[in-house]
Amino acid sequence: MELTLDRPGDHLFVRSVSSGVIDIAGRLYPGPLVISAGELVDDWDATSPSDLSDRQLNPIFELEPEVVLLGTGASQIFLPPELMMRFYGRGIGVEVMTTDAACRTFNVLVSEGRKVVAALLPPAFTL
Repeated sequence: MELTLDRPGDHLFVRSVSSGVIDIAGRLYPGPLVISAGELVDDWDATSPSDLSDRQLNPIFELEPEVVLLGTGASQIFLPPELMMRFYGRGIGVEVMTTDAACRTFNVLVSEGRKVVAALLPPAFTL
């Protein structure tokens, strides 16, 4: 699914999402990643939304977001309450959605200048 044709400002953006890769500003990424307006963590070692640990959450928290969009693959997979509390305890909003939806929402929020981070599992991820 093509999301945008041109770079919509001086920030990173998701150009497209397919079952195998996420296209960030013209570069293809097949694995989990974390993206903000100005940074990309392409070696994020997350494998499952329910198994996120402090080790996987720290790269997200280091970007100091106001809101995190967690893309859980092809299906929306909610986080256990104790994981949600790790975000809320830091004053960070978190929304869990499919990876496609997280990418679209990220593009909108980052273009509005919001301090948003998208933590994305590959679109082909299923439970």
